[in-house]
Amino acid sequence: MNEKEFSQEMKTAKYIQANSPIHQYMSESSQRSMRITCELNGLYHTPEEVRLIFSRLTGKKVDDSFMLFPPFYSDYGQNITIGKNVFINSGCCFQDQGGIEIGDGAFIGQQVVIATLNHDTSPENRASMFPARVRIGKRVWIGAHATICPGVTVGDNSIIGAGAVVTKDVPENASSQEYPRKS
Repeated sequence: MNEKEFSQEMKTAKYIQANSPIHQYMSESSQRSMRITCELNGLYHTPEEVRLIFSRLTGKKVDDSFMLFPPFYSDYGQNITIGKNVFINSGCCFQDQGGIEIGDGAFIGQQVVIATLNHDTSPENRASMFPARVRIGKRVWIGAHATICPGVTVGDNSIIGAGAVVTKDVPENASSQEYPRKS
């Protein structure tokens, strides 16, 4: 299996059987991601260098407006798509095999987790997985320590409060928390 075949398979896969060719490819390709994220996280890098390393991780050039504060963790990397003017704060973990799309102007707080895989609930099949793409809309703000679960779409302009666990879609312009406004 190669990257192109894997990406196509993940777009249509509803169930990934443990020890299947796609499951084995996922395990093998995670080594590439670990090498690149170790490089990213191991030393100081200028913002330009961070963008170059992140582009290598995703296999796509990120816009010059993209900003990331390491450390950053991903178990695949190549199924992340980033818009313009996106900011990702330190300590985030993206489990992206199922696909993560982040729209223009999104802000992602410290230690946010975005997961795209669920394991089978049956004990004898626990190593098998269900992939589900996560979509983060434009100008979304995700507060620190939030977790976005597989298959969730967060609509444009929405706010996810710090520490939230998001298991269902969030409509556009929604706020999970009211913030005091300056007068």
